[in-house]
Amino acid sequence: MPQHPPAVYAVTAKGLALGRRLADHLGATLFAPARLADAYGATPFDSLAQLVAATFDARPAHVFVCACGIAVRAIAAHLRDKTRDPAVVCLDDAGRFAVSLLSGHLGGANDLARDLAALTGAIPVVTTATDAAGAPAIEMLARGCGLKLGNPAAVRRVNAALAAGKRVAVFDPLGLFSMADAQAAAFFEWVAAPAVPGAPDADTPLVVVDWRLGPEAPDRLYLRPKVLVAGVGCRRGAPAADILGLLETVCRERGLSRDSIGVVASIEAKRDEPGLVEAAALLGAALAFFSPEQLAAVPAPHPSDTVKRHMGVGSVCEAAAMLASGGGKLLAPKTVTKCSTAALCLAV
Repeated sequence: MPQHPPAVYAVTAKGLALGRRLADHLGATLFAPARLADAYGATPFDSLAQLVAATFDARPAHVFVCACGIAVRAIAAHLRDKTRDPAVVCLDDAGRFAVSLLSGHLGGANDLARDLAALTGAIPVVTTATDAAGAPAIEMLARGCGLKLGNPAAVRRVNAALAAGKRVAVFDPLGLFSMADAQAAAFFEWVAAPAVPGAPDADTPLVVVDWRLGPEAPDRLYLRPKVLVAGVGCRRGAPAADILGLLETVCRERGLSRDSIGVVASIEAKRDEPGLVEAAALLGAALAFFSPEQLAAVPAPHPSDTVKRHMGVGSVCEAAAMLASGGGKLLAPKTVTKCSTAALCLAV
């Protein structure tokens, strides 16, 4: 489904000229009060609060040309958390300041504020602590490395340490947390093993880049690499909830993070299976499908005569996981529920 463009809201006649310029620059939809909309080719609204209620989650970014207080009141009821909130930037109608209000890092509001400031000659106002201190933000570094935040609540502790100029320890057994920026790298030190929570040397935040579960602690941030492959077999019509529930159970029992599943693999006959496709989408995982001949060539450890009768091959989930992982280690052998089967491999 195509994503809607950004939204620009202007509430005064003076602000509309600036709003039109911003909307054209961004390829955004310009919204204005009904009495003013026609003059600038804007989409009219009667109530800003009602409009934002409808657009907030549907648009990747929101730019308000008005007082910050108006923008804050319009968005307040719709805020969730930094991993899901869209970018929000506010400019005064004279174009003197471009304020990053919400989702500065992950949502991109800081960069958007700087972009709009460069366009208009405004002063960009960015108040996130790491930016103010000239330090990197851990969530931006993680995204640049293709790593998912496993427990976003711990981001605050890590960024507070970075903003204070402290070096943050990183446990990264696969070497996936890499930075070309030497200045950013100076804020971190790599360790050979994760510290034990509560130990005397564990008084500073720790970043753990791992596909395995570990002890929970407020100052331990898990970054999840997409290095697990889930081989899945399922009955026709199996719901996504059943597949996801099975994968969650398998991961928990084997000490693996479901967030690290990067590929969902199965037999070609399941390519159009709605529940399987939906499950992969909810995991943020790619899909891979193999022919019966490809699967039959894999020495899967737990073949099934029943599967062979129905699918023409003795193993689907284990064989598919092993194939899609490039022959990686089988971390979780076949587990079966009423509707689904699953196995997990570590990609090589």
